[in-house]
Amino acid sequence: MYPSGMDVSEKLRLIQRLTGKPQDKLAAGLGVSFPTLNSWINGRSSPRRKALERIDELYLRLTGRKVIPANALEAKREILKGRREKHPHPLAAILKNQDLYDQFLLSLTYNTNRIEGSTLTEDDTAAILFENAALPDKSLTEHLEVKNHEAALKFLFRHLEKGEPVREALGLRLHAILMNGIREDAGSYRRHAVRIVGSNVPTANYLKVPERMKNLFEGLSGKSRDEIHEAGLAHSRFEQIHPFSDGNGRMGRLLLSAMLLERGYPPAVIRQESRQFYIAALRKSQLDDDLSLLEDFICDAVLEGFKILERK
Repeated sequence: MYPSGMDVSEKLRLIQRLTGKPQDKLAAGLGVSFPTLNSWINGRSSPRRKALERIDELYLRLTGRKVIPANALEAKREILKGRREKHPHPLAAILKNQDLYDQFLLSLTYNTNRIEGSTLTEDDTAAILFENAALPDKSLTEHLEVKNHEAALKFLFRHLEKGEPVREALGLRLHAILMNGIREDAGSYRRHAVRIVGSNVPTANYLKVPERMKNLFEGLSGKSRDEIHEAGLAHSRFEQIHPFSDGNGRMGRLLLSAMLLERGYPPAVIRQESRQFYIAALRKSQLDDDLSLLEDFICDAVLEGFKILERK
């Protein structure tokens, strides 16, 4: 995907382009000063070993080149299983405790919309969610994206509380709620070709979408010994099918959280600042048929969900 012989300056420029961060924020993320980073980028000086390791880690994750050893991934799965033993009923805990309920609503809604380009801050999102605020400098669509995602999450929680499985009808219903008032084809599969912006991942022929989606949901047993792998595989396939005209990213993350809750895990909190890592992991799973980076990413996102459950 990218030349292997890139020097530090080239890697830093690529990292900055992929993350969209100005140099001062990139410097802060690397734990150095702005002048130091600027000097590295312009080739006036070179990073020391530990800084080089941090830069290489960022570069490898952002470009999908990061190799996740099988034992490291297994160790993360074991950590998740241990946390699940301490919190065996995350959905019940969310529904029983208003503070947890509100925090998941806010975190999931803010981050998923921000990943898709929303300009709303977390405070803006909270004001719309909990105060029904109308923000004069924000569009009606951005307000609807917040309220619709809230409604979709609440519907999903009630669905799972009743012990109902994650099936195709649920996906269509969630999309109808998510795109209500935004798209006329809310709740319906697309009837035209689409492409994933900024990606060379091929999407499904629209004539094949109903069959592909039926097969996807029928393949969700909920009884896999490797639950994170099953959820990650379904998420990757859903996003590659790209079954709707719009809202595929938000829908995919809703269904990922549904699959995790069904398996006794909290929702995966995919933070907007991790957007590029998430996209790279998804691409690797779809283009290279290698789920390891995506599974590793999902493990980290589930751990973020556990932090909310533990009020950390």
